Amino acid sequence: MTPSLFLKKGRQKPILRRHPWIFSGAVERLGGNPSAGETLAVRDIHGQFLAWAAYSPESQIRARIWSWEENQTVGEAFFQERLERSLARRSPLSRAGDDRQALRLVHGESDGLPGLIVDQYGQTLVMQILSAGAERWRETVAEILMDLTSAQSLYERSDVEVRNLEGLSPRTGLVRGVSPPERVAIEENGLTFEVDVRQGHKTGFYLDQRLNRANLREFTRGKEVLDCFSYTGGFAANALAGGANSVCLVDSSGEALQRAKENLAENAFSLEEVEFVEEDVFQALRLFRDQARAYDVIVLDPPKFAPTASHAKRAAKGYKDINLWAFKLLRPGGILVTFSCSGGISTSFFQKIVADAALDAEVNAQILERLSQSPDHPVVLNFPEGEYLKGLVVRKQ
Repeated sequence: MTPSLFLKKGRQKPILRRHPWIFSGAVERLGGNPSAGETLAVRDIHGQFLAWAAYSPESQIRARIWSWEENQTVGEAFFQERLERSLARRSPLSRAGDDRQALRLVHGESDGLPGLIVDQYGQTLVMQILSAGAERWRETVAEILMDLTSAQSLYERSDVEVRNLEGLSPRTGLVRGVSPPERVAIEENGLTFEVDVRQGHKTGFYLDQRLNRANLREFTRGKEVLDCFSYTGGFAANALAGGANSVCLVDSSGEALQRAKENLAENAFSLEEVEFVEEDVFQALRLFRDQARAYDVIVLDPPKFAPTASHAKRAAKGYKDINLWAFKLLRPGGILVTFSCSGGISTSFFQKIVADAALDAEVNAQILERLSQSPDHPVVLNFPEGEYLKGLVVRKQ
């Protein structure tokens, strides 16, 4: 008999509104003895069917919904259809036959596949499995992905902390096909980058910033640019492509800066007006202020300070500090492009943090644009948590 999860009285409303997460506090009881990742029926207090979901006994998100259709069978055909649909949605964004294409193919809950991330780097697919449900169907998903694409390699990067919350151990390595090259060459916005899918951040590259990197170009012609948390030079390369006079890259990783230098050289940019600073960004911004440095454009693209809402208060101080010092380093009329990729920081809260930073820096500023993730990272309307990346283009008056 299929196990069931019964909700407490009155806790079915989010499910009826098609939110895909069921938190532990909403659970009244279990019927049966489901194992981690097993599909179970979600029911209200009276036993009325609501959805099919994957059970996760270790997580505060106790179940993630696969389908709201009672006659749906969650099996190989289900994943075949969901993956086919996910790839088809990317077809307007893809370039057929392009061996250097970089694109997110599967974006978890927003594609009806909670806990599954798949990125494409040319002939290499990189998969992240973030939930007990996706873990249970790992082999099925891998087979289908290789059948549906022309990929030569499927590599796994399930080495993120969120797996600990699911009771899962980290795992990386080749899943299908041939071992990917040490560096995978991709093309983005007319620029070439070398991606390390084995050790690089996330799945190797920040694909969610593709349009925002291109957007930076309109602000950099003839300008002096500071790129903080620069990683392998995505924003710096686009600043130079936009005609920047100089760029200073700051990152705490010397290895990332070396990759950035190689990427800039690969795109034939002169390094004479490029500075590479290996330093903690918080320390570097204060040092630059003491040195009376000033910039026309500053980019702040920090790592995730608040993975969940419980970390938001502590993270807010970090976001405020870096934005405050950036405002102090900006020349009048200068542009600050600032981001948060923290799921625990809402769009409105992030704007308040930046506003408080401007107030403490004793500057007036205007929002020119609001930024989000690229369209291959869609946000389904019933799951606003999928909009994790938020950004502001702010002009110092």
